[in-house]
Amino acid sequence: MTASGANGSRTIGVAVLGMGNVGAEVVRIIGENADDLKSRVGAPVALRGVAVRDLSRPRKVSQDLLTDDPAALVARDDVDIVVELMGGIDPARELIRTALQNGKSVVTANKALLAEYTGELATAAADAKVDLYFEAAVAGAIPVVRPLMQSLAGDTVDRVAGIVNGTTNFILSEMAQTGADYAATLAEAGRLGYAEADPTADVEGYDAAAKAAILASIAFHTRVTAADVYRQGISSVTADDLVAAKKFDCTVKLLSICERVRGADGSERVSARVYPALIPLSHPLAAVNGAFNAVVVEAENAGRLMFYGQGAGGAPTASAVLGDMVMAARNKVHGGRGPLESTYASLPIASIDDVPTRYYISMKVADKAGVLAQVAGEFSKRSVSIAAVRQEGAGEDARLIVVTHRAPDRAQSECVAALEDLESVIKVSSVLRLEGTDD
Repeated sequence: MTASGANGSRTIGVAVLGMGNVGAEVVRIIGENADDLKSRVGAPVALRGVAVRDLSRPRKVSQDLLTDDPAALVARDDVDIVVELMGGIDPARELIRTALQNGKSVVTANKALLAEYTGELATAAADAKVDLYFEAAVAGAIPVVRPLMQSLAGDTVDRVAGIVNGTTNFILSEMAQTGADYAATLAEAGRLGYAEADPTADVEGYDAAAKAAILASIAFHTRVTAADVYRQGISSVTADDLVAAKKFDCTVKLLSICERVRGADGSERVSARVYPALIPLSHPLAAVNGAFNAVVVEAENAGRLMFYGQGAGGAPTASAVLGDMVMAARNKVHGGRGPLESTYASLPIASIDDVPTRYYISMKVADKAGVLAQVAGEFSKRSVSIAAVRQEGAGEDARLIVVTHRAPDRAQSECVAALEDLESVIKVSSVLRLEGTDD
């Protein structure tokens, strides 16, 4: 049983799993802000233990609180809330499920786990009548999960689009500002601590795709997993792409886009996708630079809402974790529960082939008469309208850039494949999508 505080009120016991950058900040804040937390929760909050992998490493917490047995910590009777900050799928999945089944509320920042197993964990929380909170899983300190689940619960969300990965945003921002190529900027991101030793999860879009799955699930009341998200990373983006984007008054960002796709017959599907795209400099996301994140939500009645701030880092992410912890603790003290998973819509997932998009295509071409007509002919065959054409260079350096109007992605990709087979097209050097425009 949980012990009582000195004033006779119930003490809320908290277990923290993992003490990396975020975990260390959570532990610090719990210790330093004990009085404030007590006032906000309505009862004392006590740290019962911290699970770590290596007990021999020096840490800024009492050695008595450390354990390398997270399962035993989760099972303790004096733990009411489990804060999971280990990351990865296993053993986090089993630890969270066990905690929920034993009546303990859970706060997690584990986007990879939630992108695959939100349904399983949400069901366990509902069955046990406890909370599962995960605000920190999507965009660090930026509050976007709770607004979608609560503030916009009475509205219809049409679109959620944003920059949700700080590493890729730093790389693309630096490429745009300095003219450096991808490899050099990635190396700089690693030197500054923005990129991991193995940056694959970030630069190939896996991290952003997991977050897109979570956002789409919440926004459209439909279970969406990472496997449902179309994903393309930034490793193929070149310095030339950023230069060309400026000529079209655009920049390039890795976007996570979740939207409600409506058919002519009134049917609805969910599209979730991640890819680098050109966006106009006038678009609010174009000004989001460095390691910052931003999410734009479009709803039928609320209109356009933008959430902006620190998308990663120990203290910013800990802020979101602590917000969830306080909510869960209040519910333990005063009764009540947070919002449950909502999947009533169960909308089908739209294939990327059927999603209307715009394309930016850069190709090296033969410098001779008739090339433009041949290129335009391939687009015409597939009913893809060309919005703009720019020809650059001459001779061996001749290059053609085409920007299309909106058309189904399948038709656009078929055009690209056809261009590669043209004798007059030496190489299709770059293909990016164009977002944030009305046409």
